[in-house]
Amino acid sequence: MQALGFIETVGLVAATEAADSALKSASVSLIGTQSVGSGYFTVILTGDVSAIKSAVEAGTESASAIGQVVASQVIANPHVDMEKVVFEDPRKSGGSKPEKAPKATPAPAVKPAQKKKSPGV
Repeated sequence: MQALGFIETVGLVAATEAADSALKSASVSLIGTQSVGSGYFTVILTGDVSAIKSAVEAGTESASAIGQVVASQVIANPHVDMEKVVFEDPRKSGGSKPEKAPKATPAPAVKPAQKKKSPGV
């Protein structure tokens, strides 16, 4: 995997501006954007280290001119397991599928017992 670049913003408009500026400033590719909740959006880029550094800087500067940039980061030589983090759906909790509970078997049908009359009646 090549270098990764992240730009996190408040609001979709700032994230869109960041992505547009980053893609226009250097030869990088957009992996995607993720809505991480509460109005935060993360733009994820990939490319050569120098291109990612330039693109993240340009995207951060452009987005902060119209909105709020929360964070930006360049990972020069990401570990191969980083794909699990980058491509995981943030809406999933725990990252694994929950196991299905076994189906309960219905209790056998019981015939209603006949009422006994009290001895005094």
